[in-house]
Amino acid sequence: MPERDDSETTQQTSITRRDTIRALAGLAAGAWLGPGALASTSNAAQTPELILHNGRITTLDRQRPSATAVAIAGGRFIAVGTDDEVMRLATPQTRLIDCRKRRVVPGLIDSHMHVIRGGLNYNMELRWDGIPSLAEAMRRLREQVDRTPAPQWVRVVGGFSEHQFAEKRLPTLDELNAVAPDTPVFILHLYDRALLNRAALRAAGYDRTTPAPPGGNIVRDSAGEPTGLFLAEPNALLLYSALARGPKLPYEYQLNSTRHFMREMNRLGVTSVIDAGGGFQNYPDDYKVIEDLHGAGHLTLRIAYNLFTQNSGQELADFSRWASMVRPGQGDDFYRHNGAGEMLVFSAADFEDFRQPRPDMPAKMGQDLEAVARLLVQKRWPFRLHATYDETISRALDAFEKVNREIPFDGLHWFFDHAETISDRNIERIARLGGGIAIQHRMSYQGEYFIERYGAAAAERTPPFRRILQMGVPLGAGSDATRVASYDPWNALYWLTTGKTLGGHRLYPAANLVDRETALRLYTAANTWFSNEEGVKGQIRTGQLADLAVLSADYFSVPEEEIRQIVSSMTVVGGRIVYAADEFGALDSPPPPAMPDWSPVRKYGGYYKTASGRGGQQALAASSSCGCATACGVHGHAHARAAGAPTADARGFWGALGCSCWAV
Repeated sequence: MPERDDSETTQQTSITRRDTIRALAGLAAGAWLGPGALASTSNAAQTPELILHNGRITTLDRQRPSATAVAIAGGRFIAVGTDDEVMRLATPQTRLIDCRKRRVVPGLIDSHMHVIRGGLNYNMELRWDGIPSLAEAMRRLREQVDRTPAPQWVRVVGGFSEHQFAEKRLPTLDELNAVAPDTPVFILHLYDRALLNRAALRAAGYDRTTPAPPGGNIVRDSAGEPTGLFLAEPNALLLYSALARGPKLPYEYQLNSTRHFMREMNRLGVTSVIDAGGGFQNYPDDYKVIEDLHGAGHLTLRIAYNLFTQNSGQELADFSRWASMVRPGQGDDFYRHNGAGEMLVFSAADFEDFRQPRPDMPAKMGQDLEAVARLLVQKRWPFRLHATYDETISRALDAFEKVNREIPFDGLHWFFDHAETISDRNIERIARLGGGIAIQHRMSYQGEYFIERYGAAAAERTPPFRRILQMGVPLGAGSDATRVASYDPWNALYWLTTGKTLGGHRLYPAANLVDRETALRLYTAANTWFSNEEGVKGQIRTGQLADLAVLSADYFSVPEEEIRQIVSSMTVVGGRIVYAADEFGALDSPPPPAMPDWSPVRKYGGYYKTASGRGGQQALAASSSCGCATACGVHGHAHARAAGAPTADARGFWGALGCSCWAV
């Protein structure tokens, strides 16, 4: 744990009573401001509203790579330097927070995530992300079955791998049916299979007459009845169309669910996301929740969103229609349009299931992609394209190069997502067209399957991220959460620096790894290229948006196996504290409790962490369930009276009985 310095004066202690009252007043005011209130583009006000000091600050600004203090006003950094340099700017109205020598980094940015879709369903999903054993996962499943009322389902929707479990396996269908004879259970494992118990098959209407879609396999017993094992071979449409048959949250609960998902990302130090769209995510209908939260000033993540075509054979019509409705960059620093993708045309969609052979793209792929790319370049829409395999990338580049000869890309930001098997030749072609590559830690979840099919040598550069950097192509990192991988950035940083899968298998030689600072840069400043926000955020630098995370442990010095357990002890977005735990807990201002009341989020929180990460997780679960957004003087993390009480111990007096949460 970071060393503590108790020699500070009373004025500069971590959280004084004056700081707490001042913080609460600021948070109460900021919580209800309109869109963009946290992201003022004016840097005229030079009187600090907030100063963080006594930190170990990694700025990622090469002109000043480290600091101990920052001053913030108008949502931006107005000073970065030593305590002496920054503290002299303080006025009686400035809030002072002592970082207690904790490591501070720029707010993390995920360049590929499905946060808008994920938020709509987050409160309904039991997360197995990070859980170390199948026994613990099944214990939670059993408990959630007991809490879930009919006709609701219990869902585990991706974000985990069987290889993370000590048992190295998934549950059997017999185990699921024994645990839940009457409650529907749906488990999605990556994008390769789904497990449905008998109750889910009945609820969804699957029987011997139900056909499987092309590229999907409904496994059947000797009588022709579905067993509950659904396989992507390799098309995952069967899996997510089965999931879509379950109940949905009403609009009011979707608002609440999205707020809790953003809070979970804030707990992990994430402050910005580039949303890659998704199947069944229609624009503008399925963006109402996120846009209404933005209008109410409730976004705690900055979101740049791409639009994903929804209609096979009608892709050009989709983008033509959207181009008349919205333009790239439209919005503000919290919510803005980012262009097209990751699906541009259905005929170019290769699938990332490494248990299946590489799919061959249809002959019409080039023609389809060329037509859409031509429109996007004409409209000056940035775009991204899902492409797992080098063979798909080659054919896509053929189409892009042809369009570029007719209508020069001329600095338009475009990029490939994933690119696990990309060759040096295609990296060079991307460089010539001014493109980029956004990678994700999917191999952390599927590395063992890739090796089974293609061998360990082929896996050594999947993707070749260090080589991409050496060749000068813009490179950024993300998660592809929430289904094919989880949203935890620290697992991605662990993967980039160690080359290990969740199961502990080391995929890459040292030549394809990066150091911790480079990995952090890929998850912060480098990602701003992919949203056309270079110089706006991603560093702790005067004039940039004031987004940062105060970490639970020092990312640069902890043993490599502890990187995955890091969380944020305090996350700041635009100068506003959006998440706080540990010794900063009194500054927290959580959303209302997770809805519905049987939500797994109320019981378990989100991504499972051990060791140093557990404190923040316990605080998150408590705030999701007990009415912390109310006037409780003990559990209410934004309330000062019992800031020092041991409320994390739910079994003790303060945790269970010494408060008014029961009356909420």
